[in-house]
Amino acid sequence: MTTFRELHDAKEPFFLPNAWDVGSALAFVAEGFGAVGTSSFGVAAAAGWPDGGRASKAATKALLQQLSRLPVHITADIEDGYADDAEDVASFVAELAEMGVAGINIEDSRLGHLVAPTVAAAKIICVKRRTPEIFVNARVDNLWFSEEATVDAVVERARIYAEAGADGIFVPGIADPEHIARLTAGVDLPVNVLAHPTLTVPELGGLGVRRVSSGSLPYRCSVDAAVRAATNLRDGHSTPVATGYWAMQSRLAEYRQEPSG
Repeated sequence: MTTFRELHDAKEPFFLPNAWDVGSALAFVAEGFGAVGTSSFGVAAAAGWPDGGRASKAATKALLQQLSRLPVHITADIEDGYADDAEDVASFVAELAEMGVAGINIEDSRLGHLVAPTVAAAKIICVKRRTPEIFVNARVDNLWFSEEATVDAVVERARIYAEAGADGIFVPGIADPEHIARLTAGVDLPVNVLAHPTLTVPELGGLGVRRVSSGSLPYRCSVDAAVRAATNLRDGHSTPVATGYWAMQSRLAEYRQEPSG
């Protein structure tokens, strides 16, 4: 089986769908995806919380305990590590690694604002010291929150996190193809971006991107689809096409079966 790290070295960029519950993860696995990530926004929103306030920690951990049973690589979106203290973050990540989680995303912002890169780097150092096998995808939030929002500033932070031991760099919010090319040229680690509104995954690969994440898009699309289904029925239209009840029921029943022997 290809390792999670090796997925970033393929000819084409590695596409990662992000789940928010067991059902969505099972659906991705059924479609042949070899790795599934969690979505901090999706997990938080499903529990009635906004993203980014550390409210998703318990729900994320509980979800990962369930997803660890799946025959694919699992990577976790853990906001800023859910703690200020680097050792506390490392302890939490060690728990995830014991479950079989292959990677994490950890961001360099808190409550919508950048933190000092030394703070984020300290967390990466502690995590890699404690669990060197886990893939640390260091998220750089300059462009996401429009603070120090230049490619040069992003590259500077990325290099600091690389020196701290990060295995990949995640830059949400980058959209200009020229900026993406400058970023990937300036960073030696695999660069991860969110799915682009106008560039395909192969086109992003041509710009040097090695990983493309769906982020919260599937969760948001699912909410939109649910509303469309309800309003179509309310307004007298035909029942929309969807995966059958018994097909989903069977998928969940199989997932819950205890291993034989």
